[in-house]
Amino acid sequence: MTPSPSPGSVPPAAPDDPDEPAARADPVAVDAVDAVDAVDAVDAVDAVDSLVLHATDNGVSWLTLNRPDAMNAVTWDQRERLIGRLADASADPGIRAVVLTATGKGFCAGADLRGAPPAGERVAGDVARMIRGGAQRLITAVLDCEKPVIAAVNGTAAGLGAHLALACDLVLAAESARFIEVFVRRGLVPDGGGAYLLPRLIGPQRAKELLFFGDALSAAEAERLGLVNRVVPDGELAKTAREWAERLAAGPTRALALTKQLVNASLDADRSTAFAAEATAQEINMTTADAQEGVASFVARRRPTFRGR
Repeated sequence: MTPSPSPGSVPPAAPDDPDEPAARADPVAVDAVDAVDAVDAVDAVDAVDSLVLHATDNGVSWLTLNRPDAMNAVTWDQRERLIGRLADASADPGIRAVVLTATGKGFCAGADLRGAPPAGERVAGDVARMIRGGAQRLITAVLDCEKPVIAAVNGTAAGLGAHLALACDLVLAAESARFIEVFVRRGLVPDGGGAYLLPRLIGPQRAKELLFFGDALSAAEAERLGLVNRVVPDGELAKTAREWAERLAAGPTRALALTKQLVNASLDADRSTAFAAEATAQEINMTTADAQEGVASFVARRRPTFRGR
């Protein structure tokens, strides 16, 4: 039996609806994307490598979704590759920052589960299990990555794609980018952490407005609301992402990881818990070489050279 459609996926867009991303990301859609059929003919490992491009430069891991004809809707294999790459970045001392971006006009149009392993007859609990093991694992991988993650949003980010961007530590958006909470348009509950992330970023009232109406949000409006750190001209997105990532990669990597953990956890903690976590984090951080270099450089009145250790 074909898996049920993911709440983060985007069905084919109606030609006369300017607010719909052009992705064909519904796993049960009859008119499947032609590009997917072509990919099926090649070796599976090579196919995934071609659909999630990976490069490392100056301590920065670049992860690029590469299904432009499908507006970069994420398949099962792509999702697993992204999760693996983020875990690798956490474990690799040579990686000190991550950039997540995409090719074409879309950042990510949601989830496309047509490549998921075949499922048997659906029983109660299957959908919840699928979401926990799928969309939520992907968002968790971004939130828990021990290196700072920058989203360079080059185009439409819809459904799970919007949440993938918003889970990142910093969000850069091209002027042409849009953010769309498509779930309500399909009569679905937002998944992939949307109802968790949005209220923490912009407050419950604004979050409900986006989730209840499902209107397309321009990059400029997303920046005004606080969902985006900076909007740049389309042609400057990659350059700005590189500049930001290399600044992070030159920083005290372990201190940044602990800072990320503190900020993320503080949204769910009371003051005493947050203060205790802060003190513990600083205790741990002071054992690192970068912390010792930072103090030594301050005393010597010179610029610190951090090694990420």
